Amino acid sequence: MTFKGGIEALILASLREQPGHGYAISKRIKSGSQESLKFSEGQLYPALHRLEESGLITAEWELQEGKPARKTYSITESGLAELQKQLNQWQNFAENVSRVLNGTKEVARA
Repeated sequence: MTFKGGIEALILASLREQPGHGYAISKRIKSGSQESLKFSEGQLYPALHRLEESGLITAEWELQEGKPARKTYSITESGLAELQKQLNQWQNFAENVSRVLNGTKEVARA
């Protein structure tokens, strides 16, 4: 059993409360994880593009006075549903790993 899509789930979770641009998303994930999760631009932006292409997030260009425009991302209804699915999978994964690490013989179904 593996857990895939970690960065995508983190991005969706960071957009659940409010839209954000790439740097804000990265900052939310970093601060929410007590600075243990950090993603480079080379990891973050490809994941944002995959989520946008999948229809899980949308993007709009935001004009800024005296600065270049920036892309702001928002989660869609499909994205919220996918986030819930990812949360359920993550909880199941974490429970099973904990059972094995703690020596418990009964493992939940994957």
